[in-house]
Amino acid sequence: VQLQASGGGLVQAGGSLRLSCAASGSIFSINVMGWYRQAPGKQRELVAAVTRDGMTNYADSVKGRFTISRDNAMHMVYLEMNSLKPEDTAVYFCAATDGSYYYVPGNFRSYDYWGQGTLVTVSS
Repeated sequence: VQLQASGGGLVQAGGSLRLSCAASGSIFSINVMGWYRQAPGKQRELVAAVTRDGMTNYADSVKGRFTISRDNAMHMVYLEMNSLKPEDTAVYFCAATDGSYYYVPGNFRSYDYWGQGTLVTVSS
């Protein structure tokens, strides 16, 4: 499975960005898809993820501002980010797992596949 992320960039605080991630390869086994982020000097953290059946999980810091969605037919996952804050600045990674989870795992070690990061910079 290969994951290709896109959509990062520079935006002012309060602005919006949409990240996209396209999956290819042995995609039919994928269950959970989502986004992690890592800011300089900080640990990688789950931003949001969604199971094949539509169950979602969000970091508390992004609830109400970010929305994850998934197009199973197109093998895509999206992250709509609104009301961006400078503390959202990070490299965002698309991740996926074909583990048989019925929930969204929070531990990054649960994810088997990773895309290249895309940088999101929010200026104040």
